[in-house]
Amino acid sequence: MPSFRRRASATDPDPVEEAPTTLGGPTDNALTLAEEAEAEAAEAEAIAAAARAKARAIRLRREAQESEARSKAEAEAEAEAAVTVDATADDEAAVEQPDIVGEDEGEAAPRGRRWGLVIKVVAMTLAVLGTAALITVSVLMVNQHRKAVENQQLNAEFAAAGRQGVVTLMSLDFNNAQEDVERIIENTTGQFKTDFEDQAGDFVKVAQDSKVITDVTVTAAAVESMTPNQAVVLVAATSRVTNSSGAKQEPRAWRLQVSLERVDGGQIKMAKVEFVP
Repeated sequence: MPSFRRRASATDPDPVEEAPTTLGGPTDNALTLAEEAEAEAAEAEAIAAAARAKARAIRLRREAQESEARSKAEAEAEAEAAVTVDATADDEAAVEQPDIVGEDEGEAAPRGRRWGLVIKVVAMTLAVLGTAALITVSVLMVNQHRKAVENQQLNAEFAAAGRQGVVTLMSLDFNNAQEDVERIIENTTGQFKTDFEDQAGDFVKVAQDSKVITDVTVTAAAVESMTPNQAVVLVAATSRVTNSSGAKQEPRAWRLQVSLERVDGGQIKMAKVEFVP
């Protein structure tokens, strides 16, 4: 502690100077200890205040986190409830196409609702594509079946026309030679018809003079090629000839390639006949 001495005054008759006090006595030690104790108490108080402030900050941060978690949970629950309500309303309404949400509204809408709409659009698209694929396959199957049926009918029609044409061409009875020749002409077309018409008179005369009767039986017929209006038919047949003397020849086998054409009116006629060895 600093020492104090009285300042000399002008009124003092005999100014006396105090002797300086020496440091390190009992009084000085007590004061030093008191100051140190006071400093330690202040330091302890500061540490306690810091601890209280830290605990308060931790408590406030925990409360803020809990409040934020509750707010987030409430927002998610509200978004989920909104998606459920929207999905129920969409199922009950006859929606032809999804509503187009603007960019600003889309950003503001809950993420769950946007995903719900996307999933619904994808499901509707897949359903439409699946239905279209099934319809396409069904149409193709129906067309193929119809084409196969048409080809079978066309094949049978040309095969029957080839069989009948060969019977008409090769069957002959001298008693009805003129009628037989006219029937042949009626069932032919093109150059083949023209050539037969030119020889019809001689053919009738020979048949009547020889009194020939020819019976023909077709044993098989197959379509080699065809279009809707033309075909080539292979025909296997046998013939038995009886002449004027009454003799009957042994059956003779024939193989013929008959070209057929559909003429006006839809009738199928012979355009060419060739004997195949």
